[in-house]
Amino acid sequence: MRLAEHFSRGLDAPICLTWELTYACNLACVHCLSSSGRRDPRELSTSEAKAVIEELSRMQVFYVNIGGGEPTVRRDFWELVDHAVANGVGVKFSTNGSRITPERASWLATAGRVDVQISLDGATAAVNDAVRGTGSYATAITAMGRLADAGVRNFKLSVVATRHNVDQLDEFEGIARSHGAQLRVTRLRPSGRGAAVWDELHPNSEQQRELYRWLSGRGDTVLTGDSFFHLAPYGGSLPGLNLCGAGRVVCLIDPVGDVYACPFAIHERFLAGNVRDGGGFAAVWRESSLFAELRSAEGGGACAGCAFHDSCRGGCMAAKFFTGLPLDGPDPECVLGHGEDALRARPRTVPAARADHSRTRPRPCEDSPVAGIPAADLVPSA
Repeated sequence: MRLAEHFSRGLDAPICLTWELTYACNLACVHCLSSSGRRDPRELSTSEAKAVIEELSRMQVFYVNIGGGEPTVRRDFWELVDHAVANGVGVKFSTNGSRITPERASWLATAGRVDVQISLDGATAAVNDAVRGTGSYATAITAMGRLADAGVRNFKLSVVATRHNVDQLDEFEGIARSHGAQLRVTRLRPSGRGAAVWDELHPNSEQQRELYRWLSGRGDTVLTGDSFFHLAPYGGSLPGLNLCGAGRVVCLIDPVGDVYACPFAIHERFLAGNVRDGGGFAAVWRESSLFAELRSAEGGGACAGCAFHDSCRGGCMAAKFFTGLPLDGPDPECVLGHGEDALRARPRTVPAARADHSRTRPRPCEDSPVAGIPAADLVPSA
């Protein structure tokens, strides 16, 4: 049995999982998958989060991808990172860099099993800040400089590929190299706030081909998070599992403990349970009817007869769902054009996100997303 076929039937525990620790964020990125901004008052407490970490350790989960929101604005963030490492669970966390102080960078240089990923969506301030907010480019570059100066090597520069930055891939590679970092390029999904800007921001077909050409020339020196298996018909699979791992080898825990099949699909359709329920995360992973459904799915639906189905496997479940396409239909960015045909053939009905935590207006409060951050640690926004 091929490894991908084995994984498609699910594992006793996820290889890794994504954990959005908080919806609080000091930015308002237009493509935010979780529509983050304000903290949810129901988010897991420190003790509850530590209990989840201990459960993941017992299940022998290799590592967690921690995100948000901006995870570092949780006052207990570094405490939780320490607790994970102490329990043998590695941590990879994504940040906009606003709390990477020189002191924290020095700590990261000596921390074991902790990997930091700085998000940047433009190789220039003009391109990046149009998506992530004024001043966010300067914040990210400052954080990368602090990590490099502290001796942190091979941290990640994470880029979401868009219509406006695909032609900057060489520049991104140069920025990463100059800071001793590794470049990571991932796919834009039409989830959360991203649903409203996907038509405008997702790379066009010519850019998709160029992206494939560029990535295939880098081998495994550029990470992709297994985002681009839908591009395989251009000439073969890129490095990675090349399989939708939702509910099979990956899943998401959100700030209030809800468990979703896919990090890119925070919606009732993909809600499997909650870690606060009896049996905790392990029971959700092993007994969820949704996960059983995903693991037993056979055939390729509308794509079953395609010559490239074994490599593309119908594309991304979340991308289909949030563009109004059926889960057994083609990916909306199918390189053969079948997705475009399917989108034209049906009314565009985009499922609403389960919740929107966006900050629509200023509201000073005790749980401000930037509460407790010394002004000296933040790069001015203008």
